[in-house]
Amino acid sequence: MTRRPEPDIPCHFGPHGGLFGLYHPGAFGAKTAVLLCPPLGQDLIRCHRLYRQLAHVLAGQGTAALRFDYYGTGDSAGGSEEVEWLRCLEDVATAAEELRLRSGCERIVGFGARLGASLALAAADNARLDELILWDPVLDGAAHVAALDALQAALRFDADRFVAPRPVKALADQWQGFAVGICLRQQLAELCLDPLHRRTLLLQSVVAGAAADRHRFAAAGAEVASLSQHTPWNELARLETAIQSHELIEIVSRRVQEVIHA
Repeated sequence: MTRRPEPDIPCHFGPHGGLFGLYHPGAFGAKTAVLLCPPLGQDLIRCHRLYRQLAHVLAGQGTAALRFDYYGTGDSAGGSEEVEWLRCLEDVATAAEELRLRSGCERIVGFGARLGASLALAAADNARLDELILWDPVLDGAAHVAALDALQAALRFDADRFVAPRPVKALADQWQGFAVGICLRQQLAELCLDPLHRRTLLLQSVVAGAAADRHRFAAAGAEVASLSQHTPWNELARLETAIQSHELIEIVSRRVQEVIHA
């Protein structure tokens, strides 16, 4: 049964209260909560509304959820150039513990899109995530860095945004409007993730590498589902367009209910 969710509760937590989150209360006595791990960069901005809608749907079903920003992103402390992969992993574990304290739930489902899915996967052990729902996770960091660099290079010559080609220096050391530090670039370039042997739902909506990733996750015992529409993660023409998927929200909310009643 769907109930009217309570208002989101802003919260600061983590070291020196440097992390910002929005807690969505669930039903009293619930045993399972969902941690929504955001992606980075433009993907974070483009998925913001979808994450908010998903959290509201989950809370309306009685499942508590926490949205949060990593250090250096969103409304958390720090600057974009300070974002580091290892710190993001720590932030996932910190956010998971905050969700446990606020909700009273020990069973935590981790959800994430793109690099948010990668962070949920990589931090699953330390954050004690019982189940994972991963939407188009980045498993090959080097390929992802190359794709972001290619998108950044194409942005220099985009006639829809600039009246003349932009100089290299004007768009250097950033990915699509977000400053990127040398440390994060190197960490992502070295990133290579494998599926975990725990209950996982892999949601795919990209073409490149989809079959190989699907087989790897299936071999590890994961359930794999394909969305009906392609998601334009790396399309220059839709760089500022919000990522929306009612289908994804429906699938994720249904999966969480299955976990609760299993």
